[in-house]
Amino acid sequence: MFKFIMITILMSHLLLCSSSKKVTDEALIIRKTTDFTINGMGNASEWENANWLVISSLRDSTETRRTMLKVLYSDSGLYFLFYCQDLLLSATITSDFENLWEEDVVEVFLWPAEHFPAYFEYELSPLNYELPLIIPNDNGYFWGWLPWHYEGKRRVIHQTVIIGGKKSSGAAIEAWIAEFFIPYDLIKPLVKSTPSSGSKWRGNFYRCDYDDNVSVCWAWQPVEKRFHEYEKFGMLVFE
Repeated sequence: MFKFIMITILMSHLLLCSSSKKVTDEALIIRKTTDFTINGMGNASEWENANWLVISSLRDSTETRRTMLKVLYSDSGLYFLFYCQDLLLSATITSDFENLWEEDVVEVFLWPAEHFPAYFEYELSPLNYELPLIIPNDNGYFWGWLPWHYEGKRRVIHQTVIIGGKKSSGAAIEAWIAEFFIPYDLIKPLVKSTPSSGSKWRGNFYRCDYDDNVSVCWAWQPVEKRFHEYEKFGMLVFE
């Protein structure tokens, strides 16, 4: 109970005090940070330097479940913080490297080098199970591979927290938080060098939700048929 109260107070503070911005055609400016600890609650002081990015529903303009994201970068990798309002925890998968996109999930696509049609995809479920993939994409013909030697400093650090309910399949909830760190070492050789001020990548951010077996998806940059439309990825600019 104490943990729930503290998380609720924390997120209320973040939502009230952190500015949010709905971005579509504009570039996303990513601010630099020193490395910090991931705990799933998004309460590290470093997050105060990042604004919330509001992500819109792809199909339903009346959708009221809010989806927001913060991004930071350091000399060693990228930090992501998702806040997803929800009613039902629609997730049953209890292992990594499965078809997480078929249930509640958040997804990050990173395309560091535009001259080469291959990018990194990362998915995380509210139950804290993950799917990292390298995707080569040739005009819509895409297939993914799991990273080789996914261990040590190449592993993603990730945590999730449920607000207003239990962390169990089918639970009634109010929201869930996903916080994770993607090291540059994992996405080499797509990343030739550590990004610095002025560096530019392409990418997109998504969420899928399956309350009452109805699929609803959110995207930073709109896509038509699938999340893998890399030509429509937005611009990420490192400050």
